[in-house]
Amino acid sequence: MQPALYDLSPLFRVMLVGGVAASVPALWVYLRHRAAGPASRYQALAVVTLFLTFDLVLFGAFTRLTDSGLGCPDWPGCYGNASPLGASHDIAMAQHAMPTGPVTHSKAWIEMVHRYMATAVGALITVMAVSAWWMRRRGLAQAPNPWWPTATWVWVCVQGAFGALTVTMKLFPAIVTLHLLGGYVLLALLTIQATSASAGRASANRGAAQTIPPRVFAWTLAALGLLMLQAASGAWVSTNYAVLACAEFPGCQGTLWPAMDWKAAMEIWRPLGLTAAGEHLSFQALTAIHMAHRLLAGVTALALVGLAWALFRFDGLRKPARWLAALLALQIATGLSNVVLGWPLLAAVMHTGGAGALVMVLVWVLVICRPARSVEVEKETPV
Repeated sequence: MQPALYDLSPLFRVMLVGGVAASVPALWVYLRHRAAGPASRYQALAVVTLFLTFDLVLFGAFTRLTDSGLGCPDWPGCYGNASPLGASHDIAMAQHAMPTGPVTHSKAWIEMVHRYMATAVGALITVMAVSAWWMRRRGLAQAPNPWWPTATWVWVCVQGAFGALTVTMKLFPAIVTLHLLGGYVLLALLTIQATSASAGRASANRGAAQTIPPRVFAWTLAALGLLMLQAASGAWVSTNYAVLACAEFPGCQGTLWPAMDWKAAMEIWRPLGLTAAGEHLSFQALTAIHMAHRLLAGVTALALVGLAWALFRFDGLRKPARWLAALLALQIATGLSNVVLGWPLLAAVMHTGGAGALVMVLVWVLVICRPARSVEVEKETPV
């Protein structure tokens, strides 16, 4: 029997599991930095939370790519239970009725571990927000701007809502795509806080911030926007299972420009595998989705290569420039591997993580830089 899509009875127990999981890194941060001030502990917590959020994005990709997104077909628990242990009978019945279906014991555990991790990250962000307001209220030196963790807390709640809709709307492509993009936005918000943990410290360091020409700063902003668009395109490929529409590179289906249905490919609000009219999505539409990602990838790669070269000219930006170049190379390698090797799981997960890491690097650059004023002279190191 199909369970109710929303069953809030296990919500407290799921939150309890996530809270216990969050207490481990939170306690580690406190013990490791107990001799430091609250601002230093806050920054350490922000770094740890960023690291765990990146892990969450990777595990979310693993959940999607192993077809485990409906391993528990209700939310927030699994057949009304806080873990697959209590739902073992229902899972076994569903698996018996549809042996190749979305519900199996392993998929249920993958899905619930993803939910536990998301709850733990939410708990850590809650601690960050409460700590920031507490430090601001006490007037402590270098107290962080509490609005950043507050905005992050609101956003992680939005992400939780998208996670619930991913299940209850049966992997609706637009919702799954927005859920992945929301994960990248969450990484960006946490990167801002991890690289500049307090308003006081950011203000004190502003004079020492790397000054770059306004055109380079604008280029970085534009590259970040283009990268997010490319990430949306990649998510659209993945959520529509269009990776294997082209199994060779640089061609596709034996030609450089195969038959494509662009109109159906760009229909956003529709169920998985169907058009908005309820017809089956054609192979030509899947091909168009795949090729759109390829074409945009070329533009994005050129923009990031040029940006990495521009950033490398500044002494203080050589490290992020190297990271940018290395991650771009990894993205190209894993992207090609997905095509020519038939979408291997490791390459697909790394491709999702690589996009998130690129977002983090570009946000890092924007945090530690400021555009030069017209009266300032920027120092560039000749290459």
